[in-house]
Amino acid sequence: MDKNMTWDLTNMYTDTAHWRSELTEAQKMAQSIAEMQGTITANAENLFKALSLNDAFGEKITALFVYAKMYFDQNMANGEAKDIYETADSVYTGIAEQLAFFEPELLNLTESTWQKFSAEKPELKLYDFLIKNFLERKEHIFDTQIEEILAKMGSMANSFEKIYDDLTVNDVAYHEITAPDGKTITADNNQYAVVLGNPDRNFRREYFNSLLGIYKQHVNTISSAYYGSVKSDCYLAKSRRYSSARNMALSGLHIPEEVYDNLILTVRNNVKPLQEYVTLRKNILGLDDIHFYDLFVPLVKDSDRQYTYEEAQEIVLAATSVLGSDYTDVLKEAFNNRWIDVYPAKNKATGAYAIHAYGYHPYSLLNFTGTLNDVFTIAHELGHVMHSYYSNKYQPYVYSDYCIFTAEVASTVNEQLLFNYLYTNSQSDSEKALLLSNQLDNIRSTLYRQTLFADFENITHKAVEAGLPLLPEKMCEDYKGLYQIYHGDDFVIDDLLTYEWARIPHFYRAFYVYQYATGISAATSIAKGIIDNEPDAVKNYRTFLTKGGSDYPIELLKIAGVDMANPKPIKDALAYFNETLQKLKAIL
Repeated sequence: MDKNMTWDLTNMYTDTAHWRSELTEAQKMAQSIAEMQGTITANAENLFKALSLNDAFGEKITALFVYAKMYFDQNMANGEAKDIYETADSVYTGIAEQLAFFEPELLNLTESTWQKFSAEKPELKLYDFLIKNFLERKEHIFDTQIEEILAKMGSMANSFEKIYDDLTVNDVAYHEITAPDGKTITADNNQYAVVLGNPDRNFRREYFNSLLGIYKQHVNTISSAYYGSVKSDCYLAKSRRYSSARNMALSGLHIPEEVYDNLILTVRNNVKPLQEYVTLRKNILGLDDIHFYDLFVPLVKDSDRQYTYEEAQEIVLAATSVLGSDYTDVLKEAFNNRWIDVYPAKNKATGAYAIHAYGYHPYSLLNFTGTLNDVFTIAHELGHVMHSYYSNKYQPYVYSDYCIFTAEVASTVNEQLLFNYLYTNSQSDSEKALLLSNQLDNIRSTLYRQTLFADFENITHKAVEAGLPLLPEKMCEDYKGLYQIYHGDDFVIDDLLTYEWARIPHFYRAFYVYQYATGISAATSIAKGIIDNEPDAVKNYRTFLTKGGSDYPIELLKIAGVDMANPKPIKDALAYFNETLQKLKAIL
């Protein structure tokens, strides 16, 4: 492996001995904070010292964690890397308990006290938004003793997801089936994308029946685990004086609940394009009826074109050039200075991600094999890289990170710019059809599908909050009803599909998945403005990238010209889906 195609981690720590010495320093910093217990709100000087120490500690421990993860992900068989990764986790757990007093002690602050302190110590003005956000949550935070109990309850609540993972990953014996090439494969979740994209329908059907059949077989255990998880969500929300589990989940990001309701209502009212797409799929694939296992097979045959990594770089640079030469200069630095671990390798982590620590440039992991999808993955992950780069550059540590509600915007904007570039420069109808088809599948799986999941979560949590149990039969019935609403009459809902909810691990992170749908809606709106050369579209988007978490996510997206409290961005994204569909139909 060419080392230039791997990470240069010496930018963070010269070696593991250096890392271990810095970990010791982090522990000392945590001890310094712990020694201030009982005094951090005594006066302005103490408060500033405590907040500054907490920032410095957070910056250091984050870097230690990021390095440990990357070092391990490069080679998971490396014993030293595994030791460092587990050491970081163990140390942080101990420190979290040591510093559990910090937030509850801030409860001593009032608005008037904060104003008095910040007047006495102007440096405290840096923390205005942090304290404002904290004081707004004050009624939901308790004293140290109760917070420790709730933290332990939260840890116990995580056990339901652990039970689910142990069952579905470690204990279940998935069936083996025969692939079209005569080889035997295991019909588990690892094969999901590959098999459902296979042109052999009998193979897809057998895989689907085998995989979902396992979840049906264990539905009582999974139902109990999910019921426990939802009950925990609802119990914690009630304990913290929130009106509902959804209210608690959204309040943490200051997201109005209307955003969630707007998403579900707007998508439900605009399912006809999805249903038209389902019918188009049935017709193009020459099927008498269409089932779930027919939704992923490519409508248009891939050209089988392979891209070199160098070609992929040039395409991504050209596609994003509309954002400015200074933007692409940073991308070139990422390509040339080992910010990216590029190719698959033995014992390397699979998939792709971007990661960052304040004070260092961001990194990205890829597993590049030269497909068109890999080119889109580069654009996607480098969108995250650029968001982190600019947030770290323009924000202090305390506001440098951004939440999941805005996290997928930059990555998806990059994907949209790449699609537009490739589509504009395509040389044939077959190339255009491939791009349009991929675009439709991406929007279907991210906007429509994730909203269906969000719809289901809403139903289950409302049921538990009304004192109703989550019985397998009722959940399957509700899930079937959602597929009928979203996918229409042409779509056949197999009995096994009604058990699909049982294989979605994201349901154990309550009210999380809706953000994928809102994210793609916001990104589609932003990208359209950039592509259409709307006044200040690039400038406003570039400003958004610099803001990190310095304001509530709804307000940050307004900077980029998108108001997610209004259903318009969702309607626009759905209209874009329909426009893309009509273009594909015109070609096919």
